[in-house]
Amino acid sequence: MNIMSFMRIIFFCYHALVFLSQISFAFESISLDLSLSDDGNTLVSKDGTFELGFFTPGNSQKRYLGIWYSKIHPQTVVWVANRLNPINDSSGILRLNTSTGNLVLTQSDTVVWSTTSLRKPKSPVALLLDSGNLVVRDEKDANTEAYLWQSFDYPTDTFLPTMKFGWDLRTGLNRRLTAWKSPDDPSPDDLSFGMVLHNYPDAYMMKGDQKFYRSGPWNGLHSSGSPQVRANPIYDFNFVFNKDEVYYTYNLKNSSVISRLVLNGTSYVRRRYVWIESKQIWEVYTSVPLDLCDSYALCGAYASCVISDSPVCQCLEGFKPKSPQAWNSMDWSHGCVRNKALSCKDKHKNVFIKLNGVKAPDTTNSWLDQTIGLEECRAKCLENCSCMAYANSDISGQGSGCAMWFGDLIDMRQFPAGGQDLYVRMDASELEDANESHKKGRILMAVTVSLAVVAVSGILILCWCYRKKSGTNVKEKSDFSIKEDQNSGMVVDDMDLPVFDLSTIAKATSNFTINNKIGEGGFGPVYRGNLVDGLEIAVKRLSTSSGQGLTEFKNEVKLIAKLQHRNLVKLLGCCLEGEEKMLVYEYMPNGSLDSFIFDQQRSELLDWSKRFHIICGIAKGLLYLHQDSRLRIIHRDLKASNVLLDNELNPKISDFGMARIFGGDQKEDNTRRIVGTYGYMAPEYATDGLFSVKSDVFSFGVLLLEIISGKRSRGYYNQNHSHNLIGHAWKLWKEGRTLEMIDKSIEESSFVSQILHSIHVSLLCVQQNPEDRPGMSCVLLMLVSEYELPEPKQPGFFAKYSGEGDSSTSKQQLSSTNEITITLLEAR
Repeated sequence: MNIMSFMRIIFFCYHALVFLSQISFAFESISLDLSLSDDGNTLVSKDGTFELGFFTPGNSQKRYLGIWYSKIHPQTVVWVANRLNPINDSSGILRLNTSTGNLVLTQSDTVVWSTTSLRKPKSPVALLLDSGNLVVRDEKDANTEAYLWQSFDYPTDTFLPTMKFGWDLRTGLNRRLTAWKSPDDPSPDDLSFGMVLHNYPDAYMMKGDQKFYRSGPWNGLHSSGSPQVRANPIYDFNFVFNKDEVYYTYNLKNSSVISRLVLNGTSYVRRRYVWIESKQIWEVYTSVPLDLCDSYALCGAYASCVISDSPVCQCLEGFKPKSPQAWNSMDWSHGCVRNKALSCKDKHKNVFIKLNGVKAPDTTNSWLDQTIGLEECRAKCLENCSCMAYANSDISGQGSGCAMWFGDLIDMRQFPAGGQDLYVRMDASELEDANESHKKGRILMAVTVSLAVVAVSGILILCWCYRKKSGTNVKEKSDFSIKEDQNSGMVVDDMDLPVFDLSTIAKATSNFTINNKIGEGGFGPVYRGNLVDGLEIAVKRLSTSSGQGLTEFKNEVKLIAKLQHRNLVKLLGCCLEGEEKMLVYEYMPNGSLDSFIFDQQRSELLDWSKRFHIICGIAKGLLYLHQDSRLRIIHRDLKASNVLLDNELNPKISDFGMARIFGGDQKEDNTRRIVGTYGYMAPEYATDGLFSVKSDVFSFGVLLLEIISGKRSRGYYNQNHSHNLIGHAWKLWKEGRTLEMIDKSIEESSFVSQILHSIHVSLLCVQQNPEDRPGMSCVLLMLVSEYELPEPKQPGFFAKYSGEGDSSTSKQQLSSTNEITITLLEAR
């Protein structure tokens, strides 16, 4: 052989070796003589569905041993071994220990993770099953399912078919889910989901040690809190409860279907996904928490959450709010108490009121007997004066078993369909009143109900809009009157509102010094002050030159003195002396919302979580005005400068000078005096003077766009002659470029999906026709839920504003760089 032939052989062999070194091998098993190293080699299930190997999540630089779907891209990890101890490089090796038969993961000969087994196998082998279960078994054992260890006993964030969710009572093993900290970090988050072994087992989603969501006990058909889970084409499910085990499991009906259930620590939800092969995407099939009523113990004790009601929390029949003031402010955590206390010595005179279609209460203090029926269950509950309620533990068929609750009944909700019957203990004297109340509740006081249905991934969100017969006149009623007086110009009668002396206010504001001036409203300046007791106040001083302010001042005193809500600014009193007319409010140290979102530096102080908190707070305040206060109030001037922020950045709606009270049966009204701020006005109001709760919804939608984008509605219009902010948002939405709407200070947020969801809600709020816009109860529900929303229709004013009038007043206001309130007087 000549030298040239020999060199060619050497060259060929070298490149062949390089090529072979780059090939990844897929093993069928790991045995004592075969290990798995971090060089691209993997362990693959027999049918090729799952793969075990080393991976790097997201933007992390760490290496983990995990299991993922072999044929799905992008990589979808379902289990992680060393989630607490990541590997810093590619030196990881997985092997079977020769002396114990345990799987051991090492980094540079240091153990970072291992399995444990009480039995020592003769011939251990590790296999990845077609189910995605990594198992260690003894090849010499004839029982192929006698696993020494299995990954299904130690789930991470994903619940796969045939897994068991729950307890092995023989060993004390608790199979529970724990979310990843982030897409880049699979280490355990503070969000977990697990079964708790009360006498009547229940399952909880926990944030740390705080209960966040409760699925409810198994009632023979489904978890009590999930009546929407029923026979379906995707999977079968089952619950096992015996002396050895308590667990839930599911199986896929079709082997070609791929589905998984994942606990998400970023959005605090548990979602079921189904793989859509034609689209190459994971699609959400179900999700919990379902809605606001799934928030654990939202309504406190002896109350039920009804998502179709407003407010959503309702005391049970025979009960009343424990703290009426807090309850009316939408703080329901104190719950309800009995109208008439129970007496243990008269326990046999007690009765039970039947509640239909409810989620069973928290089972922490419960008792279960599966061998007796409902009648014997009632007798046992009646005999024990600590027993507050009872129900069938199995509602399938005719019902069977007995569950009893002791102590307060907590975390209940009413379902429009499904649910189960619960019998609540009551003093006999309450029965007649309760039955009468129940009958009146069914009649709904002659209110006609329209049902707005939002179809979301096979689940319906029900938003009920109550509408009475429409009236013709607006009646402004109040518990006090305001009338003219020769000496003071105004006196306040029959009003539970402090009246401050002018000298007191002058001293508090350092005689209205310019240094204490914190703002300028449409009808006068606002000053900061300190009373002698140290209380900080904000004083709204009506300008003596204002010809329009007297009406608004009277209006604001009459309205806001009646309103009590955490998201409305609190009126402390007023001052009425001579020509001076002033309102005294609680001081908001962080000023108005516009000073944050439209300021390049201060906007960076509001991350998305703070902005979303502000958004929801404004929505709750507006919902209170529209539905939950004693009066139905249309604000008519909702905008960023009329939302104040306290020291914790809680939003407070302010400035009720333009607000109008609606009669109980009134839906809308019209006016010749159009007031408000261009950029926030609904089209039907700006052009025709028609206003309703839906005109406030429009303003809220604009405000929502401003909070997300950091751009002024009017200011953006002045910069762009073809589109205002609404039009810009609509254009980006239609072109699939919605991400471009997001303020740069939050565009790197990990909550992008929630931000996009909120933009979707805003576009539903600013639709052209008022009938298409959701009510505020639905808006709030849409914001806190993560389901698919209906497609928005064309918004109002998406190109440029119409109805601006020909008066010089309107033209001057539109060209002004300052955002001030507009008042237009139409000719008669």
